Amino acid sequence: MSTEHELTPSGYIGHHLSFNVKQVAEGGFWSVNFDSLSVSFFLGFIIFAFFWWVARGATAGVPGKRQAFIELLFEFIDDQVKGTFHGERHKFVAPAALTVFVWVFAMNAMDFLPIDIMAWIFHHVFGQEVFRAVPTSDINTTFALALSVWLLMIAFSIKVKGLGGWIHELFCAPFGANPLVWPFNLLFNLVEYVSKPLSHSMRLFGNMYAGEVIFLLIGMWAATGWSGTLFGALLGGVWAIFHILIVTLQAYIFMMLTVVYISMAHESH
Repeated sequence: MSTEHELTPSGYIGHHLSFNVKQVAEGGFWSVNFDSLSVSFFLGFIIFAFFWWVARGATAGVPGKRQAFIELLFEFIDDQVKGTFHGERHKFVAPAALTVFVWVFAMNAMDFLPIDIMAWIFHHVFGQEVFRAVPTSDINTTFALALSVWLLMIAFSIKVKGLGGWIHELFCAPFGANPLVWPFNLLFNLVEYVSKPLSHSMRLFGNMYAGEVIFLLIGMWAATGWSGTLFGALLGGVWAIFHILIVTLQAYIFMMLTVVYISMAHESH
């Protein structure tokens, strides 16, 4: 980290909130945030490898600690799905909800890693000047997740109602099938369809981005002297404990909204 980043608050915060952008092709649009993408894929690989490891060693008798933990987690999420989703494809929705919850929780939990130590490791070990380790504090990540759920919702809606039934619903609900109200029905439904991925993604992004900024502010306070270090450590510990609730709650909310949106796709107006 450069001297400017260490001495000025704006430089310190700006450095830690900068993305590791890689150009895919000519032009600013064709670029990716390498840090968000690589951490997301790495955590996804670790999670699926862990699930595969547990499933490979699962037994019908007395479960081990790993199997018991996964079974408790799956039963909890399965109960939540049963209370919300009443369609015929429950066997798909429950594992999807489990995947969403665990993956989002893992990405959120990266916020607990000490940001300055991680920055030093990424800079001196991996040669990356900037690197943000919390994928869900990137709006691109949360919007991509929400957009995937949105496309899944539309796919389920078309599968259940048929393409003609889905288009009919766009033009004839909720104000009726009179051709005079078709434009109003379409506008109403378009607003609803656009608002879902926006609210779904912004809620997760806003909470995780705010948590990351608070950790940075506490870290800056800890660098002001021995008293700042003492109070910074105290506040950092308190905020980390409180942040455990935020990390878990945001993963749970994102999962439940996923189930709700897929459930809505099975309903007819």
